Amino acid sequence: MKKGVTTLKKLSKILNLSVSTVSRALNDHPDISDETKESVKKLAQSMNYVPNIFAKGFRKSKSNILGVLVPSITHYFHSTILKGILEEASMKGYRVIISESNNDVLQQTEMLNTLTQFGVDGILASLTKKTKNVDSILPVFSKLPVILFDKVSNKIPCTRIITNDEEAAYNVVEHLINIGKKRIAIIKEREFSYNSEKRYTGYLKALKDNNLEIDEKIIISVDDISQQQGKRMTNILLSLKQRPDAIFAITDGAAIGVIQTLKKFNIKIPEEIAVVGFSNNINSTIIEPTLTTVDQPGETLGKTAVKYLIEEIESNTDIVMHKTIELKSSLIIRDSTFRAK
Repeated sequence: MKKGVTTLKKLSKILNLSVSTVSRALNDHPDISDETKESVKKLAQSMNYVPNIFAKGFRKSKSNILGVLVPSITHYFHSTILKGILEEASMKGYRVIISESNNDVLQQTEMLNTLTQFGVDGILASLTKKTKNVDSILPVFSKLPVILFDKVSNKIPCTRIITNDEEAAYNVVEHLINIGKKRIAIIKEREFSYNSEKRYTGYLKALKDNNLEIDEKIIISVDDISQQQGKRMTNILLSLKQRPDAIFAITDGAAIGVIQTLKKFNIKIPEEIAVVGFSNNINSTIIEPTLTTVDQPGETLGKTAVKYLIEEIESNTDIVMHKTIELKSSLIIRDSTFRAK
């Protein structure tokens, strides 16, 4: 049997009616008789007719579809944000198209343009960590409402939904100081990563406020903050004449790599070297010892982003909203920094 999509044109041809009459019958237009409505709907149901939401959106200048762009769909924190986005959008009567940039700047621009071409009412975007020049994506922000979340940029005039990365990192370092650690290393991304720089700023501030030395030798920057890099950077830190007594990795993946390397060399955690990660992904409770980390409110962030985007879509003003909403994270203390006696 040949496959084919049932269209308004196909229905109208079978019923010997105009396309506009069939469309109005399906939408219960008062000008269409009950008899015609019944025959149109009966045929549409028998032929599994599904309305073309894009065409419908273009006619009404509103599609009730939100576009979402993330660097990686499989990233744990992004997956929790997406869950919140999908739940809140559904509750407000919106559908969602999700796409990913794979942390590629060119693909990011292409996907933002594609979402615009699809006729979405607005876009929620988390930028690639390599986004330094925003000129290629600024035109999208002048066409429709856009909210940035998680990985954002101060160069783009729009609302940003973020977590309190700087304060959370400050609390991590204070916790390490409170358990007696004084030589605290950090493994972070290079300077153009918004989230990494916020966490690094919190790290530096906590050291300064507690009159601890800032030693460049234990401040490690990498391009790809992964589990493998966590292992490699730990080897470098262990080769130092003065080893750190704590390591703060700005992702859980890297922190797990740190723990694996410390265990390989039989270094006691946290007695000799304590370890802290960031994001509280599922692996942080599986690794031994369990990982102290920062729990970010991903679902709440996703729901908040949708709330602000729909407010902009449904407002009757052309004024571009420009505010930063910062959500609180919390420190989860586990065995990698504290062992109950």
